[in-house]
Amino acid sequence: MSRLRRINFSTVMLVLGLLFLYLPMFVLVVYSFNASKLVTVWAGFSTQWYGELFRDQQILSAVWTSLRIAFFAASMAVCLGTVAAFVMTRYGHFRGKTALSSMVTAPLVMPEVITGLSLLLLFVQMAQITGWPADRGMATIWIAHTTFCSAYVAVVVAARLREVDHSIEEAAMDLGSPPVKTFFSITLPIITPALAAGWLLAFTLSLDDLVIASFVSGPGANTLPMVVFSSVRMGVSPKINALATLIILIVSLATLLAWFFMRRNETRRKAALREA
Repeated sequence: MSRLRRINFSTVMLVLGLLFLYLPMFVLVVYSFNASKLVTVWAGFSTQWYGELFRDQQILSAVWTSLRIAFFAASMAVCLGTVAAFVMTRYGHFRGKTALSSMVTAPLVMPEVITGLSLLLLFVQMAQITGWPADRGMATIWIAHTTFCSAYVAVVVAARLREVDHSIEEAAMDLGSPPVKTFFSITLPIITPALAAGWLLAFTLSLDDLVIASFVSGPGANTLPMVVFSSVRMGVSPKINALATLIILIVSLATLLAWFFMRRNETRRKAALREA
């Protein structure tokens, strides 16, 4: 009777929520080792679809394209988002600051269809006026992803900048440190975790984007979500299950490593505080 009392509503909802989130992933992983071409029919254990996956040049090319676009988009988004965050938090009230802040954060709530369509029209008009871009490809996808990823980075970095103690920077400049040196020696190390979080968020958003990339891409550039979506429309292939399983494995390992290093750093920090 005591055990039944411990199983309360919160525990039941937690278990149901975890099952709802992770049970489909578990089924996907299991069926990635299915010998049958039919996804829903189990025909025995086999790893043949992993071999087929690594022989599929279209998917491999799409993976490489998506990784390159995501890396460069995240890097540029960190630069632009950091500048926007400084303008929103460090500059005093000036005419148009509210409008600027609204425009910077607009991609957060703007539907991706609207963003993709507007960028497509922009590239078409630019091609007619200036001749660039002659055709849409990696460059246009990179610009589009940088556009909406910068908003996420700006919000993350701005939240960190609002928590920074200005007296530390003022003390450094009072002691003769130039503003540039103060930024690289004081401000940048403090906001580095926010920059890393913004970069990872932008990288993930760019790697996962389908709608905007579909608008601004051309026949010469296909990202991984576009290839997966086009293949799923013709029927789910076991190769897609194998690809998804590898992605889940990589993400799980990255999360585990991040947790391990964070826990080790926290242990060292507590040990240093005890010694002090």
